Amino acid sequence: MANLTRNQFFAVLAPTVIRIRREGSMMFPSVRLAQNLLETGGVIHSWYNLGGIKVGGGQTNAYWQGEAVVKGTWEVFDGRSENTRAAFRAYKSVYHFYKDLDLLLATPRYERVRKALTPERQADMLFACGYATDPAYPVKLKAIINQYGLKRYDALGSKQFPLPEKLKGAEQIVVLHQGLVISDGYLIGGVTWVPARLLGEALGAEIDWTGMQVTVNQRALESVLSEATGYVPIRALAAELGLTASWDPLARVILLG
Repeated sequence: MANLTRNQFFAVLAPTVIRIRREGSMMFPSVRLAQNLLETGGVIHSWYNLGGIKVGGGQTNAYWQGEAVVKGTWEVFDGRSENTRAAFRAYKSVYHFYKDLDLLLATPRYERVRKALTPERQADMLFACGYATDPAYPVKLKAIINQYGLKRYDALGSKQFPLPEKLKGAEQIVVLHQGLVISDGYLIGGVTWVPARLLGEALGAEIDWTGMQVTVNQRALESVLSEATGYVPIRALAAELGLTASWDPLARVILLG
């Protein structure tokens, strides 16, 4: 991904962070974003590990299927900084990384992280529970939160949005592009419907409405209109844009590529 300023880094990640929070994550968005900057220096690498999660015992799950990269890192042992190399988990997307991190934080070891009632307390508990070896880890996290005003994202993660009336009964899923959440999707009857204008225009398409159907680059697609929003099947939208829509059955997300 292109070089980002600090504010661009947070803005790019925020929709995915907020979506994870709405799905029930106990991690404050402010703490997650601060951790991402601290662990990566503001670079989103193609392996999408924004939290320095090592391969460890290698137990795969719905969000991590065993992929890894080996790279240099540093740790603090007995008060001394040591440079070393380690195998880190690699992911299909930032979303997959966040969900895998939440599985790690759901273990008994991180109970105090989950129970933290403030971002500051959660930053302290990440270190206390052994997430990082740097004794300055919580101080650095809190400094980033304050410097960039990241608590503004915490309230956004509490908002919930109802299903479109015409798609009641659908399973709400995530659509990912370039590793990040780009839209919600609504899976019903084997078809995933997506908001045509929001997703299409984000991908550079020309979206219009004939009065009966959504048009994508002047081509009419099967459509559902609900609350003044037109929804189209994601595979049809992707095909018009020269993209593929791949279903990840374990994570239950769609990856556009």
